[in-house]
Amino acid sequence: MIQISTSAAKRITELKTEDPHAKDKMLRVSVTRGGCSGYSYKMDFDLQKNETDRIFEDHGVQVVIDSKSLLYIAGMTLDFEGGLNGKGFVFSNPNANKTCGCGTSFAI
Repeated sequence: MIQISTSAAKRITELKTEDPHAKDKMLRVSVTRGGCSGYSYKMDFDLQKNETDRIFEDHGVQVVIDSKSLLYIAGMTLDFEGGLNGKGFVFSNPNANKTCGCGTSFAI
């Protein structure tokens, strides 16, 4: 239901390697109210899987998403842009009809 680019998978793996507490955790992607466009993306490492969570795996990275957030981000691609002008993690969400300039907030 969501895709992870090879560059995002590589960066997530690097972050897990850098943080000894994140080694065995899954990447949790969720949506919260807030931000300049109405909803914001949230990413964190998590060990727990709740009853209504869905787990996806792409490029060797396990991603856990709660059922409410999945309604907003189904079909999304998570990418990573590095370098001097890179933005970091980039959310390409086909469900968003408006996004803010920073790319972490969106509207449906």
